[in-house]
Amino acid sequence: MNNTEKNLKKFKSGFVLFAGAPNVGKSTLLNKILGEKISITSKKAQTTRNKILGVVHRPFAQFVFLDTPGVHKAKETLNVRMVELAVSSIGDSDLIIFIIDLKNPEPESEQIILEKLKAQTKPVILAMNKTDMVKNHEILGAIDKWKNLYSFQSIVPVSAKHGDQIDILLNEMEQLLPFGPPYFPGDAITDMPEKFIAAEMIREKIFRLTGQEIPYSTAVTIDSFSESAKLIKIHATVHVERDSQKGIIIGKDGAKLRQIGEASRKDIEKLVGTKVFLKLFIRVQKNWSKDTKALRKFGY
Repeated sequence: MNNTEKNLKKFKSGFVLFAGAPNVGKSTLLNKILGEKISITSKKAQTTRNKILGVVHRPFAQFVFLDTPGVHKAKETLNVRMVELAVSSIGDSDLIIFIIDLKNPEPESEQIILEKLKAQTKPVILAMNKTDMVKNHEILGAIDKWKNLYSFQSIVPVSAKHGDQIDILLNEMEQLLPFGPPYFPGDAITDMPEKFIAAEMIREKIFRLTGQEIPYSTAVTIDSFSESAKLIKIHATVHVERDSQKGIIIGKDGAKLRQIGEASRKDIEKLVGTKVFLKLFIRVQKNWSKDTKALRKFGY
């Protein structure tokens, strides 16, 4: 047996699911672990709508992370789809990281997730996020509370924003991964196409730069994505549900749309490593978030 074969016998790999209520920091944690931005973030709840896959490589392990939409009591058609996606992903994973927000707990959502965890047998680590926003005695109190609610493999307080204790969390995960060969090549960080991530970057800027119901009433599709050696040209459509929303996104003399486009272009350029020409269009599609046909068309 040569060294490569010996090393592969020691190698671990597996799918690691991030589960939690909306806005607990799942996407921020994934981006921090990856060292790259592939999952969009904002301070608004329910920013993530799809299952995002990120790959992390270690000398003797490969983590395939699944970042899912936040679990909550959903009523709207789009939100129901998002929660179904998150819950169904439990079956796709080898290990579950249940992420809670120490600063702003969500008891109703946390209870839904706990019930789902009790109905399965995968190992679960509790990651208690936002330690930078609470006092030490609050962290200790939360640990005492949670260790009595479920038999976690370990409980790790972290700050996804600042990267505190992320290495400890990764070490705990690695111990629980099954032995097996890597799923992805050593340079892969995601299986998501650049087109998908570009659309997500645009949607993130809408979440961050508009208010009220606007972010939740928009979807983004990429109409064309053409690459050359020095430039990527992207035409994208922002779909809204009402004419009034179209006016808000465009803004006075087109100022808001230019702001969204400029911020999106800069993030996409960081991702692809080359210059980007980005053209945004706005289209009204009445009540798309309640229309199952439209949801399928937009990939939800």
